[in-house]
Amino acid sequence: MENGFVILGIITLLFLSMYGFSYLSVAREKMKQKRLQQKELEKAELRRQARLKNQELIDARVRKFNERKEEIQHELLLLKKMKEKQKVS
Repeated sequence: MENGFVILGIITLLFLSMYGFSYLSVAREKMKQKRLQQKELEKAELRRQARLKNQELIDARVRKFNERKEEIQHELLLLKKMKEKQKVS
C-alpha cells in the first residue's frame, strides 16, 4: 500500500509538472506580448511628441511670417501716405 501512495504521488507530481510547464510557456508568451505592447505604446508616444514639437515649430514660423507680412504691409501703407502727401504739396 505504501508503494501505491508513492506511485500515486509521483504520477500526481508528473501531471502537476506538465501543467506547470505548459502554463509557464503561456505565461512567458503573455509577458512577451505585454512588453511588445508597452514598447509600441512608448514608440507611439514618442512619435506623438515629435509631431507636436514639429507642429509648434511650424506654428512659430507661420506666426513670424505673418508678423513680418503685417509689418511690410504697414510700411507700404505709410509709404503710400507719404507719396500722397508729396503729390498734394
